[in-house]
Amino acid sequence: MTAAHPWRRYVAIGDSFSEGMVDADPRREGSFVGWADRLAAELSATAGGEEFRYANLAIRGRKLDDVVDRQLALALELEPDLVSLIGGGNDILRPRVDLDGIAARLEEAVAAVRASGADVLLATPTDPRGAGLFGTLLVRHAVHTANLHSIAARHGAHVLDLWGMRSMRDPRMWGEDRIHPSTEGHRRLHWAAMRSLGLEVPEDWDEPLVAAPPRPRAELRTERLRWTRTHAVPWVQRRLTGRSSGDSVTAKLPELTPFGPGDLPAP
Repeated sequence: MTAAHPWRRYVAIGDSFSEGMVDADPRREGSFVGWADRLAAELSATAGGEEFRYANLAIRGRKLDDVVDRQLALALELEPDLVSLIGGGNDILRPRVDLDGIAARLEEAVAAVRASGADVLLATPTDPRGAGLFGTLLVRHAVHTANLHSIAARHGAHVLDLWGMRSMRDPRMWGEDRIHPSTEGHRRLHWAAMRSLGLEVPEDWDEPLVAAPPRPRAELRTERLRWTRTHAVPWVQRRLTGRSSGDSVTAKLPELTPFGPGDLPAP
């Protein structure tokens, strides 16, 4: 069997986006799968029969400082040949944010990984136009996206371009919290990651879903109220009290571990 890529030791670092929130693993209560796990399984299946190992150090709620300091140090100790380095999303949600500072810290981290000899996979934020309250993040997301592409160009990194994905503009690609991708969203993202790494993906990897039928206004209003009560208010309360959803959470796969399609739940 001929290998389709050169990677055998993949480490994911980041926040809830890389941990895989919403894409629940039915085999383990409170655990999630996510695009990074799905990417790892694909990389394992196309490793030409050679052993493939994967670690995921990402933890929900973590800000960029944790990703580029503690997580990055742990990742480099594992001597990976591929690192997905995705952070800053929680920082961008704060009332005030230094986008240039975020870019500078990310670039230092990318340079450190590249200096170790490993490849880097970054990911842009989404285009939030038409996404209700999140539409206010448009300028921040656009600037951060431009910064990431510039960093990648300077250091030879790969970019998972959520900004340009048509499919991810569909609300059904997102979970009930409207922040984390749904299971289908994670599937699309793992294809986007593969494509950014130069690997073969299905032709329809980014095709939008068939249009959903219109929903009654009363139903939509009820849903917005439920979202506010269930997700928005608790998020604000955590911010006000200095707490994080990941305060008591540890990395789901802290060591490089043999990983393949059999480690994903059945479809």
